[in-house]
Amino acid sequence: KGTASGLRVPSPPMKGLILAGGSGRRLRPLTHTSAKQLVPIANKPILHYVVEDLVGVGVTDLGIIVGDTAAEIRDSVGDGSRWGATVTYIEQSAPLGLAHAVVEAGVFLGDDPFVMYLGDNMFEDSLEAVVEGFAEGGGVSARLLLSRVDDPSSFGVAELGDDGSISQLVEKPENPNSDLALVGVYLFGSAIHEAVRSIQPSARGELEITDAISWLLERGDTVEHHLLDGWWIDTGKKDPLLECNRLVLDDLTADVAGSVDAASVLEGTVRVEAGAEVVGCTLVGPVVVAAGARIEDSRVGPYVSVGADCTITDATVDHSVLMESSRVAGGAHLSDSVLGHHAEVSGGGSASLLLGDHSVVELGESTGGEGV
Repeated sequence: KGTASGLRVPSPPMKGLILAGGSGRRLRPLTHTSAKQLVPIANKPILHYVVEDLVGVGVTDLGIIVGDTAAEIRDSVGDGSRWGATVTYIEQSAPLGLAHAVVEAGVFLGDDPFVMYLGDNMFEDSLEAVVEGFAEGGGVSARLLLSRVDDPSSFGVAELGDDGSISQLVEKPENPNSDLALVGVYLFGSAIHEAVRSIQPSARGELEITDAISWLLERGDTVEHHLLDGWWIDTGKKDPLLECNRLVLDDLTADVAGSVDAASVLEGTVRVEAGAEVVGCTLVGPVVVAAGARIEDSRVGPYVSVGADCTITDATVDHSVLMESSRVAGGAHLSDSVLGHHAEVSGGGSASLLLGDHSVVELGESTGGEGV
């Protein structure tokens, strides 16, 4: 079905449950002061991509699970009206697993089918192909999204039987029998509520969603799967986050609305937003420069996202994400780096950095290039 705005609306309507309560331990120190779901990819918070993805397939009644970073998430997403969505915030009493989040969202979800989407995951395929037909029911209790991965032992893994259906799920197996990882997007019918109430905490003290789905399988419920064609990235660590930034920037559209002086050279796909200023620089696309940023006497790119109000002066930056109001100067050369809000890097050395908000680093000539 369509709406006046052209959205395809599942029938009956599905709800969306976005998980944004994780602490982001693997992105510290950045996540000591910032929610990992709000780290920008191509200058847009990851969580905003998730909301857009759901609204784009007509899922507009959204519940967002929040934890310690609830205030920051609320400030960023608001009531959802800018996307045509309605957002209900659900405070998770403790970070006790994905299935626990479903338990705590029970009142919001009711008996409606829903999409559960981890707020720090991004993937290339259309969500429409994933959700199509699920809301109509047909006796299906769950539909899982799977992706082939090089290191299955780091993920929940699905094993398929001879008939091609899921036979079992194994969480982080030491000796995987499959390379099919569970992507952080799940479709559930109302049966999942009985499942999450029927399982026991795992060895790490959490209610695991893989255990809940296994409970459905053991009961004989139908659990479908959809195999991704394109890329999928869990952005919870620095290198995957930067890889995601590169993949999204590959689809960047060139547009120079800001000020670029005659001495500057733009190569490849470059976007300079209105209110940004580029003076005496070489920008090697793909590069996106947000409003209020100033780049002077520097070489930036490829694969750099420069956030709002950043300054880069007499520096070289490539394959990096610079969050709002960060600063690079004084001959510094940054590669494969993520700088938090108001972080400052100066000095004549080279480095690969992951910096929290308001960090200050001065590089020396002998600074190494692997994670200062």
